[in-house]
Amino acid sequence: MEDSYRESKIKIIGAPMSRNQDTKTIPSATIIMLREENDCLEAFMVVRHHEIDFASGALVFPGGKIDQQDYEMDIYCEGINKDEPFDHAYKVGAIREAFEESGVLFARTRGSEEIISSSKLKELSHYRKALHSGQITFRDFLVKENLVLACDELYQFAHWITPKMMPKRFDTQFFIARAPHQTALHDGNESIDSFWLSPKEALEGNRNGKFTIIFPTRVNIEFLAEIESIERAIAESLRVKIKAVLPRVEHRDDGAYVVIDEDTGYKTTSEKIPS
Repeated sequence: MEDSYRESKIKIIGAPMSRNQDTKTIPSATIIMLREENDCLEAFMVVRHHEIDFASGALVFPGGKIDQQDYEMDIYCEGINKDEPFDHAYKVGAIREAFEESGVLFARTRGSEEIISSSKLKELSHYRKALHSGQITFRDFLVKENLVLACDELYQFAHWITPKMMPKRFDTQFFIARAPHQTALHDGNESIDSFWLSPKEALEGNRNGKFTIIFPTRVNIEFLAEIESIERAIAESLRVKIKAVLPRVEHRDDGAYVVIDEDTGYKTTSEKIPS
């Protein structure tokens, strides 16, 4: 499941593949923000800018690369579990990227038990561009506004690693979280559009060409389509031992396929790569 990917249209996005390539992985993280609307589970998703070098134009969950400073943020985190099989920096990076990309901030005023309100978030929204441009660090932002990160709101959901032959590889932790009562909206830089979508709507949009969804994202959406509530999604993530998913390419009589192991918990385990 999480820092594992589950996505659509098998479109392994990147430069041409080489059998001799074995590039190092880049730590990254994403948050599947969930809400229940009209008795239906919905996830917040953004459309990546067409000039982004990975998954350009694709419908994805907010997220991005882990920064070096994310590894030095212990005192600004609440709910860190030392027994988790990944560095806390993944949660820090996931929260930071979600704020920059969607405007949602999983944080509390230090000493408070509540996630910051929508009205408080409006006062902080101008920091998004400053963080993205590097005018202020995430740590300095938290210090200035007396905030701590609500890492206890994020649950590991999947762990995906980009195939070895790809020129750019990511080691990605997927987290799920109940969306706080804040307004989510794409940033207009890395993402150019955003939607609250049920799994059914996302998958249908992929089938009819409205959305491009890469394989890791799509199979995670398929997984969510079988879950009726946020509580169950969290319960499943806590119950299952998350296994790192490392897709591979298999050459068959009718072409090349991207393939994942049968025991990863996904319904779809292979897909033909378009010529």
